[in-house]
Amino acid sequence: MTTSASVPTGSEAAIPTGGTVTDRLVEANRRYAAAFSDPGMDARPVLQVAVVACMDARLDLHDALGLELGDCHTIRNAGGVVTDDVIRSLTISQRALGTRSVVLIHHTGCGLESLTEEFRHDLEMEVGQRPAWAVEAFRDVDQDVRQSMQRVRTSPFLVHTDDVRGFVFDVKTGLLREIDPTEKS
Repeated sequence: MTTSASVPTGSEAAIPTGGTVTDRLVEANRRYAAAFSDPGMDARPVLQVAVVACMDARLDLHDALGLELGDCHTIRNAGGVVTDDVIRSLTISQRALGTRSVVLIHHTGCGLESLTEEFRHDLEMEVGQRPAWAVEAFRDVDQDVRQSMQRVRTSPFLVHTDDVRGFVFDVKTGLLREIDPTEKS
């Protein structure tokens, strides 16, 4: 599958030879802005939901979940793991911008399943400084979703923890599979 940013067509071909991917993105933004009109929204998501998901390029969350611009807050990182920074974003999303539900989405074939915390050690050896962050690698995607749900549900900073649901997105079928938070792998 190719995307509009990966294959120059039309005015994208106007980017000089040797242009970068960023040049293509900037040109795409110029075309977008030319037809843009302010939708008149504020930062509060219409559906009062925050979606935490992996940054994997195969996940088109808006299409997969039937979402429109302005429906949700989307928080993405490697693995869709609930880290301190995700809690920070969720706290702002809930307390300042009115979200009440949290949807967590991990996926099949995640790159974090093939990493270990040894990755941090290797980085430290290479650059001479240990990363302050954990890799958050995992072997069992279902269990990692359960752990992420638990982190959200037990955070003292979050006020809405009763509607927290976790899923695994199948990158081959496009289907979500809900994870039971009480089940053991």
